Amino acid sequence: MRNATLLLLAYLLCMPIFAQTSYHEINSSKLNAVRKLKIKLPKDYNPSSEIKYPLIIVFDGDYLFEPIAGQVDFQTYFDDMPSAIIVGVVQGNERRYDGYCDEVTGLPKESGLRFHDFIAEELIPYLDNRYNTSKFRVAVGHDLMGNFINSYLFKEDPLFNAYVCISPDLSGTVRDYLGKRLEFFKDDIFYYMATSDKDLPYIRNAVLNANAQIAQVNNQYLTYYFDDFENDNHYTLVNSAIARSFDKIFELYKPLREKELEEKVLPYEGTLDKYLVDRYDRIEELFGIKKPITEEEFEKVVKVAELRNDLESLEKIGRLAKKLNPESLLGTYYLAQHSEKIGKNKKAKKLYESALTLNDVSHIDRDFIFSKIDELTVVDTDEQEEDDNEEN
Repeated sequence: MRNATLLLLAYLLCMPIFAQTSYHEINSSKLNAVRKLKIKLPKDYNPSSEIKYPLIIVFDGDYLFEPIAGQVDFQTYFDDMPSAIIVGVVQGNERRYDGYCDEVTGLPKESGLRFHDFIAEELIPYLDNRYNTSKFRVAVGHDLMGNFINSYLFKEDPLFNAYVCISPDLSGTVRDYLGKRLEFFKDDIFYYMATSDKDLPYIRNAVLNANAQIAQVNNQYLTYYFDDFENDNHYTLVNSAIARSFDKIFELYKPLREKELEEKVLPYEGTLDKYLVDRYDRIEELFGIKKPITEEEFEKVVKVAELRNDLESLEKIGRLAKKLNPESLLGTYYLAQHSEKIGKNKKAKKLYESALTLNDVSHIDRDFIFSKIDELTVVDTDEQEEDDNEEN
């Protein structure tokens, strides 16, 4: 039932794609021709906004654009990746010329080099000038173009931050030295490659050899993912690879999930407010997106602090939540909890009282706050009576 529901949702999400896709033409002096583009903007796109969006360039846009647009819709619906600007390059009968590479080096030459330069020197500047693009760029290619996009990795300053190479037809230097090249990057690079047990044999063998190389690379700036699918052929593996690659590339962007809480947050050495701040600073640095920390994520991290018996983290999370959302009762509530746990009941009571004057949050019961105030009032009265008795 759950799978059927997800398939239905995916279908419904994909339905409006064609209506939202616009078709453009760009006049290229590099190619001495006009090239067609398919462009899909985020649903909430506002050209006057300061919000920036990752740019996904889809080579083989004739047939890859729609599945990628559908997958982006699906994953953004669940907040598993940011909204993105998707651009499909329509290649048609020019595909073989666009992907033409030297047999020895595996790098573009002649018509392939002209197409390479068209992407770097004409298409990307055109899109950056026209739309609110962030600095994070993704290249997606299949087969011939899966090999072609690797050519940007062999430039001193790579054009893309993430590469999705689906059953790439690797050749020459690219095939033999891809792993070596990935050792030398000093900026973040995401690299995804996929094949399958029923892939074209010559492609599969080259991909498996390349994977063996890359798996040995020890570079903190490289994030590498590889899939070897079962029962998929050269064409049917495309949809699986698209879903898996985007899921992995944008893994950091996802909301905090149980696995991350258990494996990273719980054993974190330091106060947990710093984990949150560093995590979201990293999202902004990498994707160019300022993503707010949600109330639910604050609550999850507070629960981890409780498991660790970490009162210092509780206090600092309260201060962070109050700083980021001063009109919300969230931060003040956590600070009240901290004061109560360390025995400062009068301060806790005042904080609980002040929390009631602020905006509600979904997961905190105001009736519970009232009960805490009543409880601390009784404690305060009892303590005062004890003090009076001692004086008499």
